[in-house]
Amino acid sequence: MNETPPAGSLDSHGALRGPGVVAVGRIGKAHGIRGAVYVEPWTDAPEERFLPGAVLDTDPVGRGPLTVAEVRSHSGKQVVQFVGIDDRNTAEAIRGTVLVMPASARPLLDDPDEFYDTDLIGLAVRQLDGTAVGSVTDVLHSPADSLLAIDVDGREVLVPFRKQFVPVVDLTAGTLTIDPPDGLLDL
Repeated sequence: MNETPPAGSLDSHGALRGPGVVAVGRIGKAHGIRGAVYVEPWTDAPEERFLPGAVLDTDPVGRGPLTVAEVRSHSGKQVVQFVGIDDRNTAEAIRGTVLVMPASARPLLDDPDEFYDTDLIGLAVRQLDGTAVGSVTDVLHSPADSLLAIDVDGREVLVPFRKQFVPVVDLTAGTLTIDPPDGLLDL
């Protein structure tokens, strides 16, 4: 499931990373004159994260927490009204704010072979024989497949996130074992 981690260095989505917190979206430009804003969701479940009454922490911290008052769709984009953000100037002042929540607030995943992207990023990668390869830097999603971006000696290598290529994910140990196709790590 796709949710981005914050608090430290920037990831490919422009979100900050850190332990125990995940970014679920970023506030965009104001919509109208009554304080509504566009929100770019960084989650597979925006309808769960942006319910009226949901309280979201922010990065930078001084801009929140923000409570969702109302959510609607406008031209296929998500428009959110936050409690206390009542005019366009106030809405523009929070533009660019990253909306975050504790990672522990995410629902548990039922399938043991399903993972949150944030749980995979940073895992040490090794081959079946135990040889260290690098670490996961990102999870990329396409209609055909999900790919793990792995830093291998400063090069990015993309490995399909399929059981045949990634037979073991051990979140407790902080490792991921790959069985890459011949030559993949040599590219």
